Amino acid sequence: MAMFHKILIANRGEIAVRIIRACKELGIRSVAVYSEADRDSMHTRLADESVCIGPAPSAQSYLNIAALMAAAELTDAEAIHPGFGFLAENAEFADIVLESGLVWIGPTPASMRTMGDKVTAKKEMEIAGVPLVPGSEGAVETIEEAKAVVKTSGFPIIIKASAGGGGRGMKIVHSEASLSNAFSMCKTEAGAAFGDDTVFIEKFLEEPRHIEVQVLGDTHGNIVHLFERECSMQRNNQKVLEEAPSPYLDPETREKICAAGLAAAKAVNYVGAGTIEFLMNSDKSFYFMEMNTRIQVEHPVTEWITGVDLIEWQIRVAAGDKLDFCQDNIKIKGHAIECRINAEHPFKFTPSPGTVELYHAPGGRSVRVDSQLYTGYKIPPHYDSMIGKVITHARDRQKCIRRMQRAMDELVILGVTTNQELHQRLLANPGFQSADFNIHFLEKWLHQMSL
Repeated sequence: MAMFHKILIANRGEIAVRIIRACKELGIRSVAVYSEADRDSMHTRLADESVCIGPAPSAQSYLNIAALMAAAELTDAEAIHPGFGFLAENAEFADIVLESGLVWIGPTPASMRTMGDKVTAKKEMEIAGVPLVPGSEGAVETIEEAKAVVKTSGFPIIIKASAGGGGRGMKIVHSEASLSNAFSMCKTEAGAAFGDDTVFIEKFLEEPRHIEVQVLGDTHGNIVHLFERECSMQRNNQKVLEEAPSPYLDPETREKICAAGLAAAKAVNYVGAGTIEFLMNSDKSFYFMEMNTRIQVEHPVTEWITGVDLIEWQIRVAAGDKLDFCQDNIKIKGHAIECRINAEHPFKFTPSPGTVELYHAPGGRSVRVDSQLYTGYKIPPHYDSMIGKVITHARDRQKCIRRMQRAMDELVILGVTTNQELHQRLLANPGFQSADFNIHFLEKWLHQMSL
């Protein structure tokens, strides 16, 4: 299959800029879509063509499938890249794209449906031999069924919406006294948020680490892993800083968790870039949590340590190319860290939209900045607060931390408040520097600072 001539990017912000750059390097024309609020955004300036798809609210623009398809038809785009967020994991959108004769740059809708439903995904992972957190075998319909599960697993437990994601649709329960209320609330919230009130129950791991495995497959049956990322620096289940490889894993554990990630991808004949997410206990036992059937925000750290351009390969795989490397060709080279830059108060986490009066990106050896910022850019209040990412790479973790500290000191964003100071303090924290942390580390540290 020949390479595409033109791709429409169904997204905004830094990921749209990232995809446009990959298109340029492949000799492909790009089409940016934008809401009225994003008329002057960087991705509209860098793309070869730009199409307005509606008003500022996402439901009327970036989530408007009819508007996106009209833009693709208007510009004669051959393929659509969804980026992350918005419609990136929407199997219905992928179906519509394919039925329209266009190419979906992502996994098959069947894979998306299987791994997007957490109950179905767990069943598939069990068949594939991927370790699962103890809990219900499938959906839990009644409080009586919930109580039966708890008798086996014990407290604490976590009730999860099957269709949930991004930290939403979850309730942690520590005692039987609060089980009934939490169960009812979770089902109600799941129905309201996702249109599906199906829930399941897992044993709640109290101090785990969040480790994820990057996978990449083509349409010729080849699937590889690109090692793991450490994503334990979180607040409210939202990642703040990521790194690769995990500083916690020994070679034997790395081999086991990456093999499990590969088995998970093979179980659904996965095509494109995807991520298998695991929770890992202090004894280095690990359990499947979910799969993200899209590119991840933190993909640059994997690109740094492996030398594989994941966005390029998403496009090439969708065009029918075979992977030109095998598992044995992929080696870990050094260490990489990514800091997410958000337009928000560094410790109160209140949004800070507004005009960027001055922007200066850090530079120097092995410093990468993925961002839509420029001096004079007006950050709209309608979307996610992430406005960029700073990524550094070095021969080892300590050197990489020092390089990131330098980069954070060089970064200048005036006119809006950002979380830059949070990253500066976190990078200097002894617990972070020694890699002595779990997914609760950041929240506990922030609580201690507020006392």
